[in-house]
Amino acid sequence: MTENPVYASPFIDFTSITPDTPLGSLNLNWRERDLPERERTKHVHRLHPYLGKFIPQLAEIFLRKYRPKLVCDPFCGSGTTLVESIALGVDSVGCDISEFNCLLTRVKTADYDLSLLEREIRDILTKIDLQLRGGLFADNTLQFETENDYLRAWYHPRALYQLLYYRSLIPRYFYQDVLRVILSRAARSARLVPHYELDWPKKPQTEPYYCFKHHRICQPTDDALEFLKRYSIDTLKRIQAFSSIRKDASVQVICGDAREITFPQGIDLVITSPPYVGIIDYHEQHRYAYELLNLPWRAEKEIGPASKGSSQKAQKEYIEQIADVFANLRQSLTSDAIVVVIVNDRYGLYEALPQQLGFTLEERLERHVNRRTGRRNNDFYESILIWRRTT
Repeated sequence: MTENPVYASPFIDFTSITPDTPLGSLNLNWRERDLPERERTKHVHRLHPYLGKFIPQLAEIFLRKYRPKLVCDPFCGSGTTLVESIALGVDSVGCDISEFNCLLTRVKTADYDLSLLEREIRDILTKIDLQLRGGLFADNTLQFETENDYLRAWYHPRALYQLLYYRSLIPRYFYQDVLRVILSRAARSARLVPHYELDWPKKPQTEPYYCFKHHRICQPTDDALEFLKRYSIDTLKRIQAFSSIRKDASVQVICGDAREITFPQGIDLVITSPPYVGIIDYHEQHRYAYELLNLPWRAEKEIGPASKGSSQKAQKEYIEQIADVFANLRQSLTSDAIVVVIVNDRYGLYEALPQQLGFTLEERLERHVNRRTGRRNNDFYESILIWRRTT
C-alpha cells in the first residue's frame, strides 16, 4: 500500500525519480529544513530577484518523470523550466510577453566563454571604480543626466550617476546582456525605498525611517557602487556554477504573446506556472529595469495583472486568455504530450479547461506553500494539474 503523502516525509531524493515513480506518493510540502533557500535558489536561479516563480525542484521532478525530447514553458518568466531542462540535457523553448523576463532567461540559459566573461565583468568594475573614486584617472568632463522622471524620483543623484555611468560602458563589451542584468539588480537595491519594502515600494523614501528588517533607524540609499560590485561577483560565481553542470541542449527564448506566436513542432512536455489572476503586475515589478534599460513596455498584454483585480469579470477574462494560450500551444504538441500546470486555482477556474481544450486530467496534486523569507510570509496552497493531450 502506498504511504499517504500527507504523512510521509517530504520528498527530496530528486535523482531517484523514474518514469515509473507514482507522483501521488510524493509529499511535496517542503519545509525550510527539507529544502533550504540555498537549494531553491541554487546557481543562476537567483541571478535576479523575481516574484511569482516556482521552485526548480518541481520542474526537475517532471523532467525526470516524463523524459521529454522537447519541453516548453509558454509563461517562462525568469526561466526556471528552461534552466532545469538544460541541467538535464533536454531541449527547451520558452515564451514571455515581458522583455525583461526574456532578457533574464536568456542570460541564465546562455553558454559562456567563462574567461571572457570574467575579464569583462572585472574590467567594467575597474573602469567604474576609477571614475567614481575621482583623482588622476577620472574624466571630470563626463556628464550623465536624464530627463526620465521615474529615475530622478526613485534614485539619489549620486546613485543615479553611478548607474548611468555603468550603463554607458555596456556597449563596449561582448556579454552586454549579463551586464544589463547586473545593472538591473543593482538598480533594484539602490532605489530610494525602505530596506524591507524592495518587493512592493509605494513611494520614494527620502527621509530616515524605522527599518523593520534591521530594527533600527535607517537612511535612504544614496549609493549604487557597492551593489554593482557585489552583484557583479555574485553573478560571475552563479554562472560559473551552472556552467559546470549544464548539459548540451538547445534552448530558444521567444519574446511575444503566447496566444499568437508559432511554437516549434514536437513539444512532448509542457511545464508552466501561469500568472495568478489579480496578484502581480509583472512589468511594474521590474519598472526600474524598463526605465533604465529602455525596454519595450507591453504591460497591456499581461494576462491577469493585479491592476485588473480579481472580480468575476477579471476572472472570466483571465481564464479565456489562458485558454487561448493552451489552444494555440496544443497545435505544436505531440499526440500524447503531457502538460503540467502549476497554479493557485483558488477560484476553480481551471476545472473545465482540459475537456474544453482537448486534454484529459490525469492527476491533480496539491501542495502547501510556506513563504519563509521576507515580509511575504503568508501560506497558500498550490495545485499541480497534469493533463494529457487527447487525439
